[in-house]
Amino acid sequence: MTDFKLPVPDADAAAHSARLATLIREQIEAGGGVVPFSRFMELALYAPGLGYYSAGASKFGEAGDFVTAPELGPVFAACIAESLAPVLQQIGPQARLLELGGGTGAFAEVALKRLLELDALPDRYAILEPSAELRQRQRDRLQQRLIPPVFELVEWLDAPFADDWEGVLFANEVIDALPTPRFAIEGGGGGEAGEVYEEHVALEDDALVRVLRPADAFLTNAVRHIERRLERRFPSGYRSEVLPQLPYWIQAVAGGLQRGAMLFVDYGHPRAEYYEPGRDDGTLRAYYRHRMHADPLLWPGLQDITASVDFTALAEAGVAAGFDFAGYCSQASFLLGNGLAGVLQRIEAIDDAVERQRRTNEVKRLTLPSEMGERFQVMGFEKDVEFGAAFLAGDLSFRL
Repeated sequence: MTDFKLPVPDADAAAHSARLATLIREQIEAGGGVVPFSRFMELALYAPGLGYYSAGASKFGEAGDFVTAPELGPVFAACIAESLAPVLQQIGPQARLLELGGGTGAFAEVALKRLLELDALPDRYAILEPSAELRQRQRDRLQQRLIPPVFELVEWLDAPFADDWEGVLFANEVIDALPTPRFAIEGGGGGEAGEVYEEHVALEDDALVRVLRPADAFLTNAVRHIERRLERRFPSGYRSEVLPQLPYWIQAVAGGLQRGAMLFVDYGHPRAEYYEPGRDDGTLRAYYRHRMHADPLLWPGLQDITASVDFTALAEAGVAAGFDFAGYCSQASFLLGNGLAGVLQRIEAIDDAVERQRRTNEVKRLTLPSEMGERFQVMGFEKDVEFGAAFLAGDLSFRL
């Protein structure tokens, strides 16, 4: 349960959560009394019309549950656009840009404006967005703030591109929200491997509870792969997350990407740190009204559920999907290596002292180690283009 008192949802929110909880209970009963935790997480976040990301609740900014880098201001998106512009220019007039999960549209607005300045506009800017409410917010914002010829480049997709294409795939804080299996180790010791179990969600006196069931071969093999790479066994009682489906997910979202780059920004760790002995209950957590807590079963549909990214697994998955590894570094290093100096010069030239201080504070939040600078990391992949130069500042690939 939670370690502190959370704000109580209002009546409408509670009723919404109750409807989703009913759907989850029906799924549990249909599943013979349990569903894998990953299935619970999928329903809690993405059930049509009810899940956290597919329903209409406010999620971003001070009124929501968390703040993402693009929502802080224009600095993050301007630097990302700076890094992607050379790739789009290498590809030429047929280049596309696919953004996974567009938030409020803040990233797309700034990125398109900066790409216009850099003479690197894509032929199409597509946003893959599961929430109808967010799509409308994005459309309204971009229509109001972009000049018509640029706004006309934007489109919304229900699925990744189905045809062969060239360009860039960009995802900020997306992988952390993929429904993740949870594993647990029971028994073993003395050099012997313990049994691998999978965390499930069941009903106990009509309440949702987490229980263990023997893992299938797919999950067991994924855990054994991690142990081989770490060159040590997980001890009995160790629990964490693993995304064995990550290579297939990347292949699916990239679709027919024949030439171009992929760029992922998220919070996480290289594998050795992700699965360090002291992190024996994994990284799973929930966010509600800017408060982090440890009960993912609380109020389905009203809170974000997330797990950190294993960046070593992401590197393996990108290569397995047919891309070359381009680089890996902290968010702070990536921004510094991709136009932050110019952004700082423009901030210094702002006449309004209040606005100048606001932008300065934004840079601090994005780059300071105690804020987002080290906690968030950036990884890129390339195929028949040069993208590695974007990672020359502070390369961390040796830690993978």
